[in-house]
Amino acid sequence: MTDAFLPKKDGYVIAVVGATGAVGQTILEILAERNFPVAELIPVASSRSAGSAVTYKKKEYIVQDLETFDPSGVDIALFSAGGDTSKEHAPRFAAAGCYVVDNSSAWRMDENICLVVPEVNPHALEMARENKIIANPNCSTIQLVVALKPLHDAVPIERVVVSTYQAVSGAGGKAMDELAKQTGQLLNVQSVDVNVFPARIAFNVIPHIDVFMDDGYTKEERKMMDETRKIMDADIAVTATAVRVPVFYGHSESVNITFDGPMNAENARKLLAEAEGVCVVDDPSSEDYPMPSEAAGTDPVWVGRIRDDYSCANSLHLWVVADNVRKGAALNAVQIAEILISQS
Repeated sequence: MTDAFLPKKDGYVIAVVGATGAVGQTILEILAERNFPVAELIPVASSRSAGSAVTYKKKEYIVQDLETFDPSGVDIALFSAGGDTSKEHAPRFAAAGCYVVDNSSAWRMDENICLVVPEVNPHALEMARENKIIANPNCSTIQLVVALKPLHDAVPIERVVVSTYQAVSGAGGKAMDELAKQTGQLLNVQSVDVNVFPARIAFNVIPHIDVFMDDGYTKEERKMMDETRKIMDADIAVTATAVRVPVFYGHSESVNITFDGPMNAENARKLLAEAEGVCVVDDPSSEDYPMPSEAAGTDPVWVGRIRDDYSCANSLHLWVVADNVRKGAALNAVQIAEILISQS
């Protein structure tokens, strides 16, 4: 029996850092939806947002200033405030005895910090007993590994080739505003303003997310490759192409998998249908498959278009879709917090 991370209590003191942002707001919604035992909720944000109010369970809470906030007495802090902010403040919260679940990329590849998806590697949380910091993976990585896990458990995976179709919400509120504005401009035969993305996003796709690295991959692609191996298995070969598409919510992924032994679409479909956190929608006869328009606002990782790859032995294709703000960020963080308070 594993010792509990936190003592059993009727309720816990929860700080949401970055509470005014899209992910922070979704964290508040999910805490309420899942009836997380919150004794005291403390919304925290930068000085720009300090003093404003957020709503949790129909009650308004005043946002505290992160720079001056004292984390003493906080049980769990759910961070969604950017890498630089997390680097500066997460250790301060941890030093006060608070578990930090961080949604930025700041700690993900630190060898001393666990990188956790509850359906995939909850055992990794043991690392957090000492340093108190837990990293939430990249949104695209989360949905990928949730789909890969039940297959890898059955037959070890040798190689994964993934191409993403990522919604603009992954780049923040200004990115969503830009897609909406550009769409209106084009439909009204006006010139298009390009500010957030490197090219027009409306009625276009951009094979470029985050900065390019010296080897020609982008940082987003490198995150997916490195994080997948850290979470699942260092021996899996992973390559990725990350593409931004004109969709507001919901990341999609085309995934090609090669196994080191026999695996076919029929077996994969059964394994995925039984897997935690996965919902299979795969009926070509009725043109039924996952789409971001339907996945938006939902919690599962949706999988469809499951089919054998006849070009390569022991290989198959998947189509994987999830809400990037919910499972790709906020929900995963809350699920981690639920494990921290569980008394198994």
